[in-house]
Formats: sequence, C-alpha cells, structure tokens
Amino acid sequence: MIKEIITKERIAVVGLGYVGLPTALAFYEEGHCIYGIDISKKIIQSLDNGINPLIDATSSHNIPISSENWIIDDKFDNIKYADIVLITVPTPVNENKTPNLDYVISAAGSVLDNIDKNKKTIIILESTVYPGVTRRELTKLCNERDLIVGQQVEIAYCPERVNPGDAGHSVISVSRVIGCDDKKLGKKIAKIYSTITSETSNYVGNIEVAEASKMVENLQRDIDIALSNELSIVLSRIGVDVEEVLSAADTKWNFHRHTPGIGIGGHCIPIDPYYYIELAKNVGYDSLLSKSARKINEKMPYIAADEIISLINSKNQSEGKKILVLGYSYKPELGDTRETPVKYLLERLHEENLEIFLWDPLVDKTEIPDFITAIDSPYQITGLEMIILATAHNEILNLDWTRLGINCYEKIIYDGRRVLNKDEFGKNGWILSGVGIPK
Repeated sequence: MIKEIITKERIAVVGLGYVGLPTALAFYEEGHCIYGIDISKKIIQSLDNGINPLIDATSSHNIPISSENWIIDDKFDNIKYADIVLITVPTPVNENKTPNLDYVISAAGSVLDNIDKNKKTIIILESTVYPGVTRRELTKLCNERDLIVGQQVEIAYCPERVNPGDAGHSVISVSRVIGCDDKKLGKKIAKIYSTITSETSNYVGNIEVAEASKMVENLQRDIDIALSNELSIVLSRIGVDVEEVLSAADTKWNFHRHTPGIGIGGHCIPIDPYYYIELAKNVGYDSLLSKSARKINEKMPYIAADEIISLINSKNQSEGKKILVLGYSYKPELGDTRETPVKYLLERLHEENLEIFLWDPLVDKTEIPDFITAIDSPYQITGLEMIILATAHNEILNLDWTRLGINCYEKIIYDGRRVLNKDEFGKNGWILSGVGIPK
C-alpha cells in the first residue's frame, strides 16, 4: 500500500524518553524537520554525540548527528519555528496515588511561552491523562497568556501506545487515534501520524474520546492481569498450577490470556488506573473494580518475597544466605526501571538480612538500590542458596544453567515470570518454584 504524500512539517517533540525519542526519530526518518527538547542535559549530550540514551534491546533507530532537520536542545527556544508540538512527558502519581500533572503543565506552559503567535501552532498531548485534562489545563494556560484556542493555537490529543522493548509494537507499528474538536484538523493530524506507522491512524472524535480510550486500554489490562495474579495465589493452594489452567482456558476463542508474575511496572499500567480512579471520584463514583485490581497487583512482589523466604528458611543450608537475582528492569529487553516490582521484592528480602546479588545486563548499576550488590557476571558468585528470575531478558533465559547450578548449594530457582520449562529444569536437577506453582 502506497502512503499518501503529506506536506513535510516542522515538528517539535517535548520529552525525549521511551516514547518521545522514537516518535521524533520516526518523523525525522519520514523527512520532517524535528526540534527535540528535553530538560535533561545528560540526554541532550548523549544525543548530540549520536548515542541513544535509552537502553532498549529492540531499538532499530540510529541517532542522527545535528543537522538542519534534526535539532536537539534542553531549551524551548526552537518552539517558535514549529508547526506542530508533541508533548510526551511523564504523568506519574503523587505519594497518595493521585494524578501528578506537574510535568504536563510545566511543559505546556513553556511551549506556549515560546510559540509564534502569528501562526496557528498545533499542540498535541500524548501523555496519559484522564478525560478533560487536555482541554482544561491547556485552555487555562492559554488564557493566562492571552492566547485564543482556535486562533493562535490548536489543541489535540493522540495517546502514545508503544510497548517499550517490543519491536512488534513500536512507534512505527501501532495504530493511532486522534481526538480534536475540529474534525478537519483531526483528520489532517491523523494523516500526518499515518506517515510513521504501518497500522491505521484515525480521527475518533473530540479530545475526551481519545483521552478516555488510552485510559481504558491500560485499565482493562491491569484488571485482566490482576485476575491471573489472584488465580495464581488461590489455585496453587489447592495443588493446581495456574499456568496449566490458563493454557486450558485459552483454548476458548474469547479468553484473554495473561501470565501471572511478581508484579507490574513501567510508566502506564501501574499509574493509569489511578487517573481513572480520580475521574470516577470527581463524578461521585467510587471505583471498586480498578481499586481491587491495583491492590492485587501491588501485593504480588511481597507475596513472592514471602514465598521465597519460606523456601530459603526450609532449606537452612548456610549461615550467610546468598541469593542471586536475575533482572531488575520492569520488563524484558528494556533498561527501564520505572515502577519495577523487583524493587519491592528486594526490599522485602533485604528485611531478612539476606545477602543479595543482582545481575541485569540492560540496567545501569546506578539504578540499583544501595543495599543490593550489582555484579558484572551472573557466574561470579558461589555458595548460592537460591536463584530468582525476576526479569525475562533473552540474555538471562539463554544463560548456562549448568554452570550456574555449580554455584548453588542446591539447585533451587524461583521463576517470578513463569517463563521456565518445569519439566526441562526438573530433568536437569533443578528444584523449580515460582508464581502460581503448587508447593
């Protein structure tokens, strides 16, 4: 299929993280002029040197050196040249689990302070928010600067949908939805996004429709995973392996298959449900389902830790108990540690005075908590009480397990991601435990 030719645009991308940087690169590779902006001088310095600052084993983009069509800065001065501005900054939660919109408000304010008021700049928010936020916050910021939406600036919403670390669901291979009050403009934006993806790009209605769609996508996933995690707890107590049950159920055409594990991390699923919870609260409804799902998924690292502690104590083979943890990032093939459940698992294990060694080939050692010993090779520690598989990087799955077994008092492994073959490991003398495996 030949893509429709779109007039090349001058696009500013604010926030060059796991979403913003691939988006900027995709548009650049389609011939658009890119002004990349990030307040992190470290990120800008890496990009200026042609180095990708993100540790993503699936990244296929080369970082261009600065040119007339690729201009990177930690300031917002170049916004005035842009026809379109994409805001791709984080939307975390506060300590009390309420939405934190500070990054969006700060970025949008800086954008509006620097636009050319003589042309109608299109501002598109990609960060996850609940319905009403884009309109409310950007309109408020415009009013404070005597800017009129529809005259000096246009606003739209296009939720990011990439799955970091997954080459099959990257910026160039996910469908896009665009929300905009102006239908004609919404369709124009959809065409522009269609130049960077092999999937569809559609105008879906007003801003709130697109905002809600992203929120619902991750809310549903959180609930589905919570069911699998709860089943792993209940079924294992009656001697039934949850993975065998889920595989059997998956033979039905409309079953949504999810794998239980030690918890959910990242910038979306652990966060977005709280935006929905806040929305429900604002309209006078107490969301029971989403709260329960969050409670279950947030408990998983602690449940797994208690299972591990119980197993270690039952063996009692050495005085100073050493354990090796494989993986720290929140998902495979990614160096991203945001909201990683491994952190909470390790905090609980640390309370038991265990000597914890950790190896993750994709995570910078500065990201590892101080109470953990980060090591350069998984084979360097001997006298191990147990091995814990916490992140299923390919490099971890392909380790020399025979060599690792030699370093153990007894070949005991806890599969926190249910990725190991029970039969194969059993044949090779391993005692395999893990999430949802009956004791």
